[in-house]
Amino acid sequence: MEDLVRTAGEREILEAFLESHREVTADKLRGLSETDARRRLVPSETTPIGLVKHLTGVERNWFQHILAGRPRAEISGESRGGPDSWQVSDTETIPGVITAFEEACAESRRITAALPLDHQVPHPAGGEVSLRWIYTHLIREHARHNGHADILREQLDGTTGA
Repeated sequence: MEDLVRTAGEREILEAFLESHREVTADKLRGLSETDARRRLVPSETTPIGLVKHLTGVERNWFQHILAGRPRAEISGESRGGPDSWQVSDTETIPGVITAFEEACAESRRITAALPLDHQVPHPAGGEVSLRWIYTHLIREHARHNGHADILREQLDGTTGA
């Protein structure tokens, strides 16, 4: 997708890179069994399904809470992207976690649609942040965790690449 916007404007480029990473995030979970999706292959709590659940919380935090200013109580699901966002209950399934992630991303797109890249909002620890900065931060966050997902997926079933 990002190849299609090589000469586009800044916003289109940022959005295309973020969308590409979002697609990879969900795809890294697709095709795994529920058991493999929960398998811990590293000492931390990192699992493929936990990665997607965490990034769902990250999306909600940055776009719904920080950018749109919604109180956390009004946001469906975990909205901090912190340590609790990695926890996956026995009742959560791959399709459900992917759906929640895709819904959070769709809401992120709705929130940002009418905002200019220079739009700024207060951040409790970082002062003012712009939509441009949030896009860049989310691209970095998704890329980092997609790298983790690549390694986990390769260990589980040999699948590599985006």
